[in-house]
Amino acid sequence: MLAEQEFKNAMSLLSSAVTVVTTAGESGRYGFTASAVCSLSASPPTLLVCMNKGSYLHSFFVANRVLSVNLLAAEHQALSEVFASKLGSDERFARAQWTQLVTGAPILKDALASFDCQIEEIQQVATHDIFICRILALQTNARAEGQPRSGLAYFARGYHALGQASAALDLV
Repeated sequence: MLAEQEFKNAMSLLSSAVTVVTTAGESGRYGFTASAVCSLSASPPTLLVCMNKGSYLHSFFVANRVLSVNLLAAEHQALSEVFASKLGSDERFARAQWTQLVTGAPILKDALASFDCQIEEIQQVATHDIFICRILALQTNARAEGQPRSGLAYFARGYHALGQASAALDLV
């Protein structure tokens, strides 16, 4: 059997984008920092968002059935730390400017990109739930004054700014 810590150590070497995932609805407005987010399909546009079932926020996301995924820029590291902390919801949201698109889930005004989603299906796997999310609207702010902004990544248990690569790779 693979040891849990051995798995965690190896997974810390997988670079991932840093996001703040938010929800709003009858159960309230909440958010958390997540790196377990990825695209599932372009047609229809769909994301996967993974959330620990033991999180005190879990039931609010399930009840609201909507969420937004806000892709953070390098300058959002402090905001990522706030949404990963034990601060209350109001205090977390007070640290940035928010708007909304279709679902009412909070959209970070200056995120690199924000995906406004409806949770269509929830798959239970071990300690986590996988939210399968249909993207209903999106907003992008990847450029500032004509220049590309740096993204925020998490690698080897630390934050890293991602700039433009020296040579473009066409991976699609």
